Amino acid sequence: MIRSIPIYIYAILVVVWSAFKLPYARKLAAQQSGIQNKEKIFDAPKQVSQKIIKRTGTEVYVRGEEKLPDGAFLLVANHQGLFDILALIGYLGRPIGFIAKKELEKVPVVSSWMGLMKGVFIDRKDRRQAVKAIGQGIKNLENGHPLVIFPEGTRSRGKTLSNFKSGSLRLATKAGVPIVPVAIDGTYQMLEEDSGRVKASTIRMTIGEPVYREYYHDKKHGELAQELQAEIESMLFAEEEQKIGNRIISN
Repeated sequence: MIRSIPIYIYAILVVVWSAFKLPYARKLAAQQSGIQNKEKIFDAPKQVSQKIIKRTGTEVYVRGEEKLPDGAFLLVANHQGLFDILALIGYLGRPIGFIAKKELEKVPVVSSWMGLMKGVFIDRKDRRQAVKAIGQGIKNLENGHPLVIFPEGTRSRGKTLSNFKSGSLRLATKAGVPIVPVAIDGTYQMLEEDSGRVKASTIRMTIGEPVYREYYHDKKHGELAQELQAEIESMLFAEEEQKIGNRIISN
């Protein structure tokens, strides 16, 4: 735990540094929305995420960036640990927002950046607020802002996935945007595996083929959720097989 304390302190300092970038980001957000403005607004969160991950000694590998569609999409990913969010912000290569727990809205600076990134805070215990939040998420997608959801609903803290909840997929089906499955592996080893002690890992993110409206428009949400979960599990399994193969070759 002693080794973790400097990393926690560093993370806080970097987040505080980003607070000085907020006025400029708010000014950009008030202007006409465009991809250049989005990227400029997103630059500080991206830098913060990369700095924190690098501080842990972790390497990140991304495969399939060329599959990301132009414009808005709903990115559907498994959720191994808290570092999933930093990995996506820092290394996906595209400005994105998140469907996040309501509790994050109370975190200074972080909540401000989440809002500027067109993220949405949701309270799953309050059905009325949750419906309103989903509605806002649909509008954000329709206005060209990509969003990320973790349909497991909570961290798996390992390689085994929990069943995907289908309700959040309405964001894509109502907005008519592509759904992009992404498999994230290695983040749970950075924090969750060792009771909050931060340590180095290797993060691998694999971007799958987008699922377009033409395919999903007549599917039930439950069926679509199962298919996406199976696709992400398949990508995780393929990554594991490749790592085993690399070990055999190197021995």
